[in-house]
Amino acid sequence: MRKLIGIVGLAAAALLAGCGGGGGSPGDTPESYSITLVAEQTSLPLNTAGYPVGIGPQHPFTTTLYVNAKKGDAPIPGGTDIFACNTAYGLPSGPLYYLDGNSEHEHDVPDGNGGTIKVPNAYRSITLPSNAGGASFHFHASDQAGVATITCSVHDPRANREVSTSVNITVGGGAGSGKAASVVAIATYPTLGVQGNLYNARTSTAVNAYIWDDANQPVPGSGHANLQVSIRSVTPAAQGARLLANGKQGSVLQLQTTGGVGLFSLSSGSQEGPILLELVTDRLDNDVSNGIQDPITSLVVVTATQGAPVVNADPLAFADITPPGATNDVPYSYVLSVTGGVAPYTWQALGRMPSGLTLSSSGLISGTPSMDPPGTVSVAIRVTDSAGTSQTANISIAVAAAPTPPAPPPPPAPVPAPLSINLSGCGSDVNVPCALPGATSNTSYAYIFSASGGDTSKPLVWTYTNLPGGLTGGAVSGALTGTAPTVAACTTYNFVVTATRDSATVSRTVSLGVCP
Repeated sequence: MRKLIGIVGLAAAALLAGCGGGGGSPGDTPESYSITLVAEQTSLPLNTAGYPVGIGPQHPFTTTLYVNAKKGDAPIPGGTDIFACNTAYGLPSGPLYYLDGNSEHEHDVPDGNGGTIKVPNAYRSITLPSNAGGASFHFHASDQAGVATITCSVHDPRANREVSTSVNITVGGGAGSGKAASVVAIATYPTLGVQGNLYNARTSTAVNAYIWDDANQPVPGSGHANLQVSIRSVTPAAQGARLLANGKQGSVLQLQTTGGVGLFSLSSGSQEGPILLELVTDRLDNDVSNGIQDPITSLVVVTATQGAPVVNADPLAFADITPPGATNDVPYSYVLSVTGGVAPYTWQALGRMPSGLTLSSSGLISGTPSMDPPGTVSVAIRVTDSAGTSQTANISIAVAAAPTPPAPPPPPAPVPAPLSINLSGCGSDVNVPCALPGATSNTSYAYIFSASGGDTSKPLVWTYTNLPGGLTGGAVSGALTGTAPTVAACTTYNFVVTATRDSATVSRTVSLGVCP
């Protein structure tokens, strides 16, 4: 493919020649060039499976782009290398394709049967001819989300300038949640020498941990530690092993990832065997420093040995092949181990593991059992050392039924409303007497008090203090009855009425006006 400078020069020369050189002619129109760029699809799904490029509805990860240029209202002249298009997109390879069947735009790859097939080349920048003022090309989505800016330009010979336009194509828009969905770790050296080994074998390894979201995109930074790494104390080799990162060390570390990747080191202890590391991130808020509410976990095994070379090694033998019992719906992990032989070792299950459990090549049994019905599963396993020596044995894993969830606690007893005396037209200030309906001197009077709230299953008891003469109050009914006092002039009597229900009590000062 020609360099862009050469392309632009050729295009300019061709167009100038078509116009009769640089001077123009009386028949030329003075209109400037204009350019448009349109994409059939400006939003494409994330291509996590690496689906190949192609044209048509069966290729949902590819879209076609159309570039056109006009001189005034007429198409620009035809020719080769007229349009120059490029992409701004952080991808490891170019997303632009010709798909024109030209062998120059294809390369050979093995077909798996001893032959080769042609596949299209991927470009970051392409050049296109002008046919009736336009051309087409293609954009193909990859497994990386983002927004691609496609820019196409054409040289306007009369104005002696480049005219350009752009279009944005979003890949994986809305696909990634930004919340952790998986975490994995890869140790640079999966086998270490123990501390003080006789062969000067490496005693530490760097480990990269990757946290991905639902669309297999790196989780964004949270500004806080979002990865917790710990050494599980389930094997002798865990004793004395240490994690190291950012000047800190210990059996548990919390660190912050960059671009979804965290880096730490593991240093071996003084004993041989597998070292089991647990990695945890928090899907809830991508932050483990404030507690882990929705854990996403994974395990990785690094083996510690006395080092190599091994001469006259002890016979390869199983050290422990009695896994503890498992429980349905409860995460499970156990590391098998051997003695003798030449490390590292490769493990293989020769039969069906309990549903939900797998045996890794490093000897880690892990997963979440889901056996229906529960029971015990026996399976043959094989371990092979680096010298090719193998041993086979049977293991049994008992899987129990899922634990019965605890019964929900009884609902809390309803809290009764506060006990109160119902007095119409009175405020809430208990220190201000509440006026009862007035009475007439030396005549019959009746008023019934009422109350609400408190434990209504208990009886309500009324008491009265400083009742006016001639009136009495009912202890159960709350009725104030009798004959009003004899007065020569209007007189107001204040007294206190009290309501009691179980341990709740409330009092209120009331007033009774009596007039002749």
